[in-house]
Amino acid sequence: MTIDLTYQYIFLSGLLVMLCVVASVLTRRIGAPVLLVFLVLGMLAGEDGIGGIKFDDFNVAFLFGNIALAIIIFDGGLGTKTQSFRVSLKPALSLATVGVIATAGITGYAAHIILGLPLLDGLLIGAIVGSTDAAAVFGLIRSAGLDLKERTSATLEIESGSNDPIAIFLTITLVQLLQLSDSSSQGWTIASELLSQMGLGLAFGFAGGHIVAQLLKRLPLPSSLYPLLALAGGICIFGVTNLLNGSGFLAIFIAGVIIGNTPLIYSNEIHRFHDGIAWLSQIGMFLMLGLLITPSHMIPIIIPAIAIAFVLIFIARPLAVAVSLLPFHFPWREQVFIGWCGLRGAVPIILALFPSLAGLEHTQTYFDLVFFVVLISLVLQGWTIAPMARWLKIELPPTSPEPNYLHLTIKHDLDKDLLIYPITAGSSVIGTSATNIPLTDTCQMVGVIRHGRLISNTEEQKLIPEDQVMILATSEARAALGRIFAPDTQSPMLKAKRFFGEFALLPNAKMADLAKEYSFELDPINAEMTVEQYLTKQFHGTPVVGDRVQLGLVKIIVKETDGIRIVSVGLKLSA
Repeated sequence: MTIDLTYQYIFLSGLLVMLCVVASVLTRRIGAPVLLVFLVLGMLAGEDGIGGIKFDDFNVAFLFGNIALAIIIFDGGLGTKTQSFRVSLKPALSLATVGVIATAGITGYAAHIILGLPLLDGLLIGAIVGSTDAAAVFGLIRSAGLDLKERTSATLEIESGSNDPIAIFLTITLVQLLQLSDSSSQGWTIASELLSQMGLGLAFGFAGGHIVAQLLKRLPLPSSLYPLLALAGGICIFGVTNLLNGSGFLAIFIAGVIIGNTPLIYSNEIHRFHDGIAWLSQIGMFLMLGLLITPSHMIPIIIPAIAIAFVLIFIARPLAVAVSLLPFHFPWREQVFIGWCGLRGAVPIILALFPSLAGLEHTQTYFDLVFFVVLISLVLQGWTIAPMARWLKIELPPTSPEPNYLHLTIKHDLDKDLLIYPITAGSSVIGTSATNIPLTDTCQMVGVIRHGRLISNTEEQKLIPEDQVMILATSEARAALGRIFAPDTQSPMLKAKRFFGEFALLPNAKMADLAKEYSFELDPINAEMTVEQYLTKQFHGTPVVGDRVQLGLVKIIVKETDGIRIVSVGLKLSA
């Protein structure tokens, strides 16, 4: 390779990444899935596109694809809060296991029928497309400004980090079965592969996550090196788990969850760094996959790929979701939405490289077919997620925007942060003294800065716009403080009032009194309950904000929870 050609590749790489970043702004406005744009730009730069770049090295693609996926899944683990496990851990794990297996089985049998391949080959295709890409789902939801019910969003969030390892396990197992000549050893191959993948993935994930978290706590490093230490630790966990035939993706996700939920000095810097590196990984991976595909080779498989995608999207995924969530009594609207959020992304394309690396037959068919199925999923499901959420009425009204604030970690007390909130025009605390701000027991007022000077007597001084309030607080108190100092915008308040109703109920109000006041019927057992007890019973012990029950001409709606109990209930009169 000449020096000039090297610089050309560097320039083209930088140009493509920059185009992807700029294109992401446009996709937010038109609601297009941003990952689809990355793929298309890669294809335009490829052999059949205007760039004319020929790239067909499956080994390099597999290497960089695995690294990129590991970084993306690690970032997903860092952002997964253990509080979300309360309502969604069991259903998400059911989706990640039973759901993936059911999706792979139904889709694989359809591929066997449609393509006329042997059953094991068809099941291999089903396993390759068995997992979803929830990172793409949440990117679309955030860009559309949607806030989903906690039950739905947490289920999709946890599923995203735990379903990839199952799909990888199924793919590797089926590849090994296709390589075996002795069918009598197939049962042992499946059992040993499952035990190895899941057992080692869990063990190394928990152990490695705690080790890296302790290193981040105890090592005295420059602040810029803590994010790099976290990333290097996660990649080491991923690599050693795979070397020992475990699920590296499961291990790095669990390690991310442990690190992300450990109070660390530079946790904000770690999260910001990994959000950026995860975006870079997605851009680079999808550009590379776009370069890898040759569109002219896909023409013969367009019709069968459309048929398989139809089965996957409209039959396999909805049935798998229904079966997986059956024991958990999910409302039907949320089940339909979770079924529609089976967006396919990078993992199936990377898994489609396994047959080629193993030297199996039909490898080009596998890759082209899976790539086209992913394209259909990104176009059809990716473009309609936001309208589907609104149609099914599972979104919550938008909250007031969180105020910008400065954050300083107190090194000698990892559970306390110094937070500095600006007082903006229209804020509800304007005109009150700093000592009268409704703070929780975990918060402590430090002082008020006005015109660059610390106010000495905060009791007598009333807060005015452009003041800055300093508070010492735990990380759990940030959400409540955000609501106190949020700018007073009318639009979110009006939308919230339309959603939750004009009236508020106390959770300990009696259902019998409510029935008498609004003239609806209740059986004697429910009439003796409080509103909180009734809603908890209706939603099988896990009510979340936005859950509602129609009773005659009124709706009672869960308005606020503290994570365990219902704090506030809205009442809305039907028109």
